Amino acid sequence: MKDRNYPGAPSEKEIAEKVKQYKQQMHENNNKETLMQLLNCVDLTSLNVSDTESKIAEMTEKVNDFNNHFPNYKNVAAICVYPALVPTVLDCLELEDVDIAAVGACFPASQSFLSVKTVECEMAVEKGADEIDIVISVGKFLEEDYQTVSDEILTIRHAIGDAFLKVILETGELKTPDNIYIASILAMESGADFIKTSTGKTAVSATPEAVYVMCCAIRDYYKQTGEMVGLKPAGGISTTDDALLYYTIVKDVLGEEWLSNDFFRLGASRLANALLTDISKFDGKNETIKYF
Repeated sequence: MKDRNYPGAPSEKEIAEKVKQYKQQMHENNNKETLMQLLNCVDLTSLNVSDTESKIAEMTEKVNDFNNHFPNYKNVAAICVYPALVPTVLDCLELEDVDIAAVGACFPASQSFLSVKTVECEMAVEKGADEIDIVISVGKFLEEDYQTVSDEILTIRHAIGDAFLKVILETGELKTPDNIYIASILAMESGADFIKTSTGKTAVSATPEAVYVMCCAIRDYYKQTGEMVGLKPAGGISTTDDALLYYTIVKDVLGEEWLSNDFFRLGASRLANALLTDISKFDGKNETIKYF
């Protein structure tokens, strides 16, 4: 990492106290406007071994038709799929304000050759992806081979040009606050536009503890560089309460500037419907919405 004077990860005591505080405070943000804002931060995601072109086309058509059903709402931020399905989304998507995101670099394990990872990311962009989500080489990181981890991110960063780069830390495998903090700084210094918690493919996905540490790292990086980097909790996020908790953490640590989808995303497949259901309750409706 570059020779900057970062304060380091918060203590486990501080993390526990803060997360307890946020769980108590998060319902203060439970209003229609915030839930609509959270919906606009969702990366609508399908990353299943059974994904087909027809399934992804159907999901994309629902995004296209969203405002016909919900005319006063903002749409999701992006559609996130495997690289081979990017052309399907590109062919079907009719909206300019919804991005196409692809997981890359041999997602979810990142256990391949750098040349293979790089070509996959390049091809995804060539086929129409606006954003690329990659996983760090967790094994290399745990061996403290930080230079290799950084070099891989930098190589992919250069290869994808102007596409957004989201770097997944797989925080459940990093385990400690120090590891999560170091990985966050490393990813940002290596060109990440966003740092992301998880793939959703491991036993432990997004947690408020990990998100708090990542927010502290983003704040410290911003203080050192003046550069805003985004945050994407992902994996296991399915309820409105999940989304509100992460929103509350980001609002407190980073501030209002980070609460648009330019700097805050939620990677999820079920969350959008949960948010739509809970938004409708503010209009006096009591029905479960299963639009997506």
